[in-house]
Amino acid sequence: MWPTRLLAGPMLMLSAVAGAAQTTSNENALTLYGAYRDGGGFVDATNNQTLRLEASSAWALSYDKDLDGSRQLQIYLSYQHTGLRLDPSAVANPPSGTTPAPLPIKVIYFHIGGTNFLDGSIGQGPYLVGGLGATLFQPGASGYSDEVRPSLNLGIGYQATLGRHVALRLETRGYVTLVKSSGGLFCSGGCVFKIKADAVAQGEVQLGLSYRF
Repeated sequence: MWPTRLLAGPMLMLSAVAGAAQTTSNENALTLYGAYRDGGGFVDATNNQTLRLEASSAWALSYDKDLDGSRQLQIYLSYQHTGLRLDPSAVANPPSGTTPAPLPIKVIYFHIGGTNFLDGSIGQGPYLVGGLGATLFQPGASGYSDEVRPSLNLGIGYQATLGRHVALRLETRGYVTLVKSSGGLFCSGGCVFKIKADAVAQGEVQLGLSYRF
């Protein structure tokens, strides 16, 4: 009788732990997003006219790790290949009769933050999302250099479950990058554009497919 009683307690504890594990499963997720992003303004250092990043598609990947019943830690990577459309007056000594083409540029965000489900349960319903990290600007032309600046993102979304391991996410996010450049941004010697900025803001709508585990 005593051995049976001694084993009963641990067995009940193991059963409770197993039950809790079953109720808290599927709280981690990998999500692949497709997005449409707009916004992002720089300034022509010569005449103070605004230079815009062109609106374009983007994609992102996130890993969400559960922290408690309603919150997740998120590691987030987002990529956009776009162009910076420059006014002809931003060119130093332009050839006569020519208009500068958009400067090809990649915008890459890497952020660490989290999600907070407003209904109190991970995996279903509305949530807030945000993160802090860095932005990598990669111009695609000779004479220009990459630039890395601190940045953040904030957003709101809604998650709908499609099955035990699959969910759909709809989000809107805003990004702000602190640039603090007075005119030599991206210039590595030989560039023809004079660009400056204090901060660059972008916004997007994105749809994501999540694998929950």
